[in-house]
Amino acid sequence: MPNRINYEREMEQTIAALEAAGERPKLLLHACCAPCSSATLERLAGHFDLTILYYNPNIYPPEEYHRREAELERFVRDAGYAAQGIQVVELPYRPEEFYQAVQGLEQEPERGQRCTVCYRMRLERAAQWASEHGFSWFTTTLSISPVKDPVRLNAIGCELAARYGLHYLVSEFRKKDGYKRSLTLSAEYGLYRQTYCGCVFSKQERGV
Repeated sequence: MPNRINYEREMEQTIAALEAAGERPKLLLHACCAPCSSATLERLAGHFDLTILYYNPNIYPPEEYHRREAELERFVRDAGYAAQGIQVVELPYRPEEFYQAVQGLEQEPERGQRCTVCYRMRLERAAQWASEHGFSWFTTTLSISPVKDPVRLNAIGCELAARYGLHYLVSEFRKKDGYKRSLTLSAEYGLYRQTYCGCVFSKQERGV
């Protein structure tokens, strides 16, 4: 079996090459919540012209969706990113898009095929929005989570980048203590940390 790609090293090499060329490209960062965005923004803000996209129709219930979005906005403001020109773009909350996408996969366990469909749905909307608004790069905060599969995320991201004429920044933001750093920043800024991934099925599976 071949060794798995070192996504962290690939990302560092990409950033180094962009810096050597004097480039600071526009990157659309799909974000799921403030805690996952915290350490990710710290890694990327110095290298890209960033905009954050909040598109998460999987999150249930609506109160949870809006709470996570509000915390993301607060963190971007309180951490000084808004003053740097980084803004959060929220797309309309349409949970029916998620339920239609995962129809027939309701009994799948967390991390199973339903999650793959959810990854693709959110990343494809990010790719579409990036393409429509003049971005050359996109990526997602999801790879900072210890329960998300970076292989699937990066494979989907690269596939969609090719389809939409973009570059996908491969990543495994949890590496080099990225996840631990997100815990530290969450405590520092008093961020709300959710106890389940987001959808009703993960909520039920975890009994919360």
